[in-house]
Amino acid sequence: MLLYVLKRILYSVPIILGVSILTFALVFMAPGDPISAIAPADAPEEVVQALKISYGLDRPVPIQYVMWLQKALTGDLGVSIASGRPVLGEIVTAFSHTLSIALIASFLGVGLGFILGGVAGFYQNSWIDRVATFLSLIGISVPHYWLGLVLTIVFSVWLGWLPAMGAGPDSGTFFWDFEHIKFMLLPAITMAVIPTGIITRSVKSIVSEILGREFLVSLRARGLTDMAVLKHVIRNALPMVLAVVGLQIGYLMGGSILIETVFSWPGTGFLLNIAIFQRDFPLLQGIVLILCMFFVILNLVIDILQSILDPRIMRS
Repeated sequence: MLLYVLKRILYSVPIILGVSILTFALVFMAPGDPISAIAPADAPEEVVQALKISYGLDRPVPIQYVMWLQKALTGDLGVSIASGRPVLGEIVTAFSHTLSIALIASFLGVGLGFILGGVAGFYQNSWIDRVATFLSLIGISVPHYWLGLVLTIVFSVWLGWLPAMGAGPDSGTFFWDFEHIKFMLLPAITMAVIPTGIITRSVKSIVSEILGREFLVSLRARGLTDMAVLKHVIRNALPMVLAVVGLQIGYLMGGSILIETVFSWPGTGFLLNIAIFQRDFPLLQGIVLILCMFFVILNLVIDILQSILDPRIMRS
């Protein structure tokens, strides 16, 4: 087991290196000169040159990348051009807000998706299967930003039950109390819709495939109850379902630019949107790097959990 984990960690190193290269290249792939986001258009040439020296843009690109990577490894992602604050601090604050609604969205998406998909797969061609399939199709097809606007109109404008935007009654620290949780419900429900649909369809497909295997046919022939058969189905489906669930949780933890923008939720997606429009390249690089690293680490954890649930993966 330890050898397998070490191998998976080793395989992640070139992925992380590639992610860092692509993240650094964002500055040079974007149209325009990065200095144009800092200096005014009529800035004297000596001011532009001084800014290039200050940000290290006067050096060859490979040298710039090595310097940036060395700082990133120590937690120094630079300073935001727009706010003048450290990028890492900005990202940590935004990520904590995204994490709060992602926890609720993960609970809803994974829980509902697993239940609906499992029941639909176990009772194939029944009315339950048709209802679950219909709901999953809606969840995948409906644009989440449009759904967010509809939920805002219904629950905020018409009914007045929930707030339409923001992260709390004030701009201070977030607390897990009723007044703050009310602000989380609409964005969390909106974020959970797509993962619920995807997980429902995936779980249904996996359960249906497992139910057709010979060992389950034999178990039914021996007279096992539906509950006993369901336990065997869950045990065999978990490793495959875990991969799908892991990707959806990564999507939720990464936040959504459109959803967080619709609800003005100060998470990573909202911050990324601001960084793009303000051409805040250090902040943009930092957000993309952190989110990509999160996905890499999450996939590593999922691989390890899958190998624990199904030891055959380690032998393959």
